[in-house]
Amino acid sequence: MNVKTETSGGIGIVRVGEARLMYPILADFSSAVAGLIASGRKDILIDLTPVTYVDSATIGCLMDLYRQVHNAGGHLKLSGVQKRVETMLTMTGAQNFIEIHADEPSAVKSFGA
Repeated sequence: MNVKTETSGGIGIVRVGEARLMYPILADFSSAVAGLIASGRKDILIDLTPVTYVDSATIGCLMDLYRQVHNAGGHLKLSGVQKRVETMLTMTGAQNFIEIHADEPSAVKSFGA
């Protein structure tokens, strides 16, 4: 799977390079976020700019990652969410837990960085 991680000012950033984020590639995606948490990152931003489709397994994975980050005392936020993906997040209620930002700069700023 095309997933890259980096850090910027204490924020762990996960960049997804796939148009369709769904099973079976979710394991690599989840491992990337878990790796950031294990390395001590508490604030994590997931850049979904190229993602145009997610399935229910992806929503479940995002909610599980939200729980892990929240339990570690951090915040999980999304940026670059396409309209179709945002609709899925809204329909499932995930947007009530996970902050969605239009772009990476506004998301990074929201962490107080």
